[in-house]
Amino acid sequence: MKLKKGYVLRELCGEFIVCPEGLDVIEGGRMFSLNEPAAYLWRQVEDIEFTPDTLLELLLKEYDVSESTARNDIEDLIKVFREFGVVAE
Repeated sequence: MKLKKGYVLRELCGEFIVCPEGLDVIEGGRMFSLNEPAAYLWRQVEDIEFTPDTLLELLLKEYDVSESTARNDIEDLIKVFREFGVVAE
């Protein structure tokens, strides 16, 4: 999967917000927030193809979290990405 073009991660007042930019996505796109680890993952895979295992490896390398917790968090994150239509598979 890959993050679609036209969405930008911004930090506003300590919050991480994904915003649609450009005419292609602005009509149907919605803003949503990410926590710090999710924003970290977004930045790491912004311009590359990735899998859930890619995200898992990145999360475990950067944060002190158990593998089972990381897997659950990644599943939730991918659901959010799909819900808001920001990934192409």
